Amino acid sequence: MSSAYAADDLPQACVGCSMEDAREAANQMLLDDLPVSVWTDKTDYGHNDMIMVKGQVANVASGFPVTITVVSPLNSIVTIDQVDVADDGSFETTLNTAGAMWKYDGTYTIKANYGSAEKTNSAKVELTGGVAYTPTYETPDVPDRQCKNNELSVGGQCAPFTITGGMVTGATVNSNDNSIVISINAEEDGMLTVSPTKQTFDGAFMVLVDGEEWDDSEIAGEKITVMFPAGAEEIEIIGTFVVPEFGTIAAMILAVAIISIIAISAKSRLSIMPRY
Repeated sequence: MSSAYAADDLPQACVGCSMEDAREAANQMLLDDLPVSVWTDKTDYGHNDMIMVKGQVANVASGFPVTITVVSPLNSIVTIDQVDVADDGSFETTLNTAGAMWKYDGTYTIKANYGSAEKTNSAKVELTGGVAYTPTYETPDVPDRQCKNNELSVGGQCAPFTITGGMVTGATVNSNDNSIVISINAEEDGMLTVSPTKQTFDGAFMVLVDGEEWDDSEIAGEKITVMFPAGAEEIEIIGTFVVPEFGTIAAMILAVAIISIIAISAKSRLSIMPRY
């Protein structure tokens, strides 16, 4: 944390003190101005390390905990914990990076929330020495069906959409993250509304704009509305279920294979039965 206070702004008790003490006093003033702050003892860790998380709350509400949420490079929630706040507003906890939820290398975001969306802050750490993660985007060569100009092809089905302030240039499915990735050309601030069917996409719970978690969005059933800034290039909607491209064709191939196996097995049994 760096100081943004001039020497004249420091507390009277620190006037004439050393540079190190002055910097500490300035940092404390910054902490007092932030609703909630959070930091870690390091920025880089392995996959069997302990992360020391500390923070400070400006205005303590008696008995109210800080909620710590960790999000992985896959944008999935790794862990959620509630941490008690001391009388002086400080809090701390430790996170163990051992375990399957922490196996991927990359940037993990540690979020601290203290009762409202305005009282939120985050810190980022890098994990190395584990499994490299590379997103797999599935783009069909030919769509399952022809969609209209105001529809997106999602999992072989057409999802209606509207957009202001720009235009949609494409859409793909990321089956690893159960998400729809929509490419846009945003000439100015605008809004995208898309309504995929439950048969192809369901359980939307997070929106990313250009890879960053985006709060300026609304999820109401099958209807997802996202406000985006000028210059935005990609909107990703993450849910709990998504049908990969060509999902219908894959299911038909599997069904044919199962029927063929059953038919061959039945024929084999008949060929070895004794004849009377």
